[in-house]
Amino acid sequence: MRGIVTGASRGLGLALTAALSERGWRLVVDARDGEALGRAVAGLPGVVGLAGDVADPEHRRRLVEAADGPIDLLVNNASTLGPTPLRELGRYPLEELRRVFEVNVLAPLALAQLVLPHLSDGGRIVNLTSDAAVEAYETWGGYGSSKAALAQLTAILAAENPRLRVYAVDPGDMRTQMQQDAFPGEDISDRPRPEESVPGLLALIEGDVASGLYRARDLASAPA
Repeated sequence: MRGIVTGASRGLGLALTAALSERGWRLVVDARDGEALGRAVAGLPGVVGLAGDVADPEHRRRLVEAADGPIDLLVNNASTLGPTPLRELGRYPLEELRRVFEVNVLAPLALAQLVLPHLSDGGRIVNLTSDAAVEAYETWGGYGSSKAALAQLTAILAAENPRLRVYAVDPGDMRTQMQQDAFPGEDISDRPRPEESVPGLLALIEGDVASGLYRARDLASAPA
């Protein structure tokens, strides 16, 4: 089985990459920091790392070329939180908001467009979203609205491609660098580790769950 996972140098992307590698998947993964990516995936069988920015069209093309053949899985995990400290929408820099939407919405769609002709029947597209897409958290307007757009985009892709499984997945709060960036100076050690969200993602990637919007930990706790 072959796939692409973006944002794989740390956090959930790395945890999922490691789990899929253990299960025999051949993966092309990326991150902007090439050195960090190389260290993260060193020793993971079947994993090839390509440094680059998902907002860069040439980088996206290279990812699909490196996957080399029929593709069974695309995981759009890479995203940006936006400017920190987080800003109220009334004073959110619009150039920063454009960048958030470029990375969190347009890049996942652009990569899906490139991958669609190569996806096997029953292939999976997994787009990582957030509860900030549905809850009105103060100062989370930039990130949350981008994830809401991604969730709706995912639903329409699913309707347009019934031969595939297309998912938007909320992984829940996690003990990640992005979470720390959102809450600078706070102790986030009570948040679950990213690995705790992986079983739910595997249930979508390797199971027979209908296309839709899910919470990863609900899937992990559901009876078999």
